[in-house]
Amino acid sequence: MSGTKDTIDWNYFISSRGKKWQPSPIRGLFPLEKRPGMISFLAGKPNPTTFPFSSISVQLKPIVEGDKPETLVVESSALNEGLQYGPTAGLGGLVDWLEDLQVKKHHRTKDGSWRVSVGSGSQDLIYKAFQALIEEGDSVLLETPIYSGTLGLLQPEPATFIEVPVDTEGLVPEVLEDLLANWEAKHPGKRFPKILYTIPTGSNPTGCSSPLDRKVAILAIARKYNLLILEDDAYHYLHFDSANQAPSYFELEERDGGVTGRVVRFDSFSKILSSGMRLGFLSAAKPLVDIVDLHTANTNLQPSSTTQAIALVLLARWGHDGFLAHCHRVAAFYKAKRDMFEAKAHKHLDGIASWVSPSSGMFLFIKLELNKDTSLQGDSKTLISSTAMEKGVLGVPGQSFMPSGSVSEYVRVAFSLATEDEADEGLRRLKEAVLEAREK
Repeated sequence: MSGTKDTIDWNYFISSRGKKWQPSPIRGLFPLEKRPGMISFLAGKPNPTTFPFSSISVQLKPIVEGDKPETLVVESSALNEGLQYGPTAGLGGLVDWLEDLQVKKHHRTKDGSWRVSVGSGSQDLIYKAFQALIEEGDSVLLETPIYSGTLGLLQPEPATFIEVPVDTEGLVPEVLEDLLANWEAKHPGKRFPKILYTIPTGSNPTGCSSPLDRKVAILAIARKYNLLILEDDAYHYLHFDSANQAPSYFELEERDGGVTGRVVRFDSFSKILSSGMRLGFLSAAKPLVDIVDLHTANTNLQPSSTTQAIALVLLARWGHDGFLAHCHRVAAFYKAKRDMFEAKAHKHLDGIASWVSPSSGMFLFIKLELNKDTSLQGDSKTLISSTAMEKGVLGVPGQSFMPSGSVSEYVRVAFSLATEDEADEGLRRLKEAVLEAREK
């Protein structure tokens, strides 16, 4: 165990793979092009006069029904920038806007210790952050159940993944403390962990959100045992009661006056602007973001300049207050979806299933009572892949969210696209499948 640290030793956290990345011989010199009077022959950038686009127009849906739609246009220098090779960390105007958003939303001070980098979706950045941090033989703490996409990107990693079980309010401080305090007894011969991964708002799949007291306690434990918290907060802006939403770990680590840099935060535009634009952003200490950017510069070069340019013209039009107002409208939409879907779930599944009502996100994580003897655990994977599929209803078996691949009686169902008729009929079919399984 490394013990408590008054400062963060990034040499300890950055993996040998992360340390091998070197600046791109071309992209590493891009910042010099900004010097006044500089003539650059660096990159093989195509001449923008050859691009066949004169502008990109985007028509916004009216906020008030019946209002005239507004058209935003990307043109001139903004268009050339959006069609050209761009900065590895994202277009400068977008990065500035996002850093100011983190100041406004999470009350962080722009003190030069942290910065934002844009990626091709938050999962792109999560993957690169893990690559920068995981050393062969490491132990990595994963809140469990965990998003199956994260499990997928971690599969090739040469590490041991340790499940940290959650309850209806996410990570349990007492469980985490016991795990770390008794590490040698619980995991003899295993390397002491450096990373804790969590989805603290509307967790995918459970739908649970961690309250303030839990987060304060988890952050204190992370400091005590020298852990980094990877805060994957894709559903932060979909909270159904934002007035009572707990602060992020990213906010808390500065608010309590402690050393900052321990929280590595991931945000996504997928749930609030467009999933197809593939835009997410990382907010973290500069030493780690620098490594992530080196990874990008030497692989996929940059996130899409074109989708960034479209996002930027929209965000600049809205401003931060307008963006947050949009997020409130999106959250209200999904809250109505949740309420409708839960009503149908209660109609069909009460007595044979249970779940936590999500405070954010798009999912119910339903525990199915697949055996009349409730002391026996059922297997939702078998149910979904056979009886439920035959009856014409699908969900994601809980086993898909377990790092160990253990059997689970849970199923994740998404309500984001479901109409009332689809919810009613689909959950009726699921009920039939469960009742049939209980008779076997």
